[in-house]
Amino acid sequence: MWVVKFCAVCQKGGRRNFIMLQSPPSSIETKASWAVATVALVTMLMAFGAAWITAVALKDIAAEVDGVRSIPALASALAWLGSGFGGILMGRIADKVGTRWTVIFGALMIGLGLTLSTFGPPWPLWIGHGLFIGLIGLGGINAPMYIYVSRWFDRRRGSALALISSGSYLAGAMWPPIFERAIAGLGWRETMLWYALTEIAVIIPLALIYFRAPPELALSAASSGSAAGKARVLGWSPNVVFGVMCAAAVLCCVPMAMPQGHLVAFCSDLNISGSVGALMLSVLLGTAFLSRQIWGAISDRIGGLATSEASWRIPTLLLFSGAGMALGGWLAGLLYDHFAYYAPAFATGIGANILNLLLVGILVGRQRLRLTPAMG
Repeated sequence: MWVVKFCAVCQKGGRRNFIMLQSPPSSIETKASWAVATVALVTMLMAFGAAWITAVALKDIAAEVDGVRSIPALASALAWLGSGFGGILMGRIADKVGTRWTVIFGALMIGLGLTLSTFGPPWPLWIGHGLFIGLIGLGGINAPMYIYVSRWFDRRRGSALALISSGSYLAGAMWPPIFERAIAGLGWRETMLWYALTEIAVIIPLALIYFRAPPELALSAASSGSAAGKARVLGWSPNVVFGVMCAAAVLCCVPMAMPQGHLVAFCSDLNISGSVGALMLSVLLGTAFLSRQIWGAISDRIGGLATSEASWRIPTLLLFSGAGMALGGWLAGLLYDHFAYYAPAFATGIGANILNLLLVGILVGRQRLRLTPAMG
């Protein structure tokens, strides 16, 4: 919102003449904004920790179903896929009732899903992960949190979103070594039950204290819904570019999910101890966390496209990325069960990554073409 100031610039004939000056609005970002973003990161760290228990215990769970690794891999896949679909529904609910309440509900459902999963594979594990942990658990936390935190920022939004989007990476960096020790000492079922209590005890008080209504930010005409609908992006319709981004998200997340979901089991196949495998997974996801912060800072410098459509575009993009994570993790397990080794799965991941680079290359090429001055 523009702030109007009146300033006397001269006095002529006993009469003051005034001109109207406009100054840009003050930023909505405060220390409270970063406090909210930090608490959101902790919330994501705890929420996504639930899904890593199954990844660490993949061989232990598979041993209960004749060594079929695609069964626990499907549980993790359903959690990712459910979180994508749930984000669209819960994002709309969060707009009506507030993010605080969807986060509290999601934390409770994650705890319920972990409890149900302890009844064992396949169906209790699948339902616990797909419906409760994914659809109405992570679905009530992940996508609504992106939208909520974005409304606390107007200058460093890219950095803030990069921070909270790294919650799953930070969970993967922190929890696997802890889960490996807990599973070795207590078993995977007891580990799930204790973690269910822990994540509820952490998330609910934080949500009640910090997740109040965000500050209001007036949208300029350039970013209004009507303007966004008429805008062209890279010379194409916004929906065409968005479709390419969604496809790229799937192809990016397929190869990313394969090592995340199977690295500990793969290390065990190579006679590498479970503790070392869990540590390798932590290092992998720790570097991913740092990389995300770098790209968030870059986003703040190069800018982004103004839009008032975040409430549906962000959950939709997260749905496609979640679908890629689900497909990659499950497909790696399926290919392992068929071939009895991981090389075909890793080759499939490389192929998906090549296709992703082609799509990204098309978008970059369109951008360079539009920025290059016409010759002749």
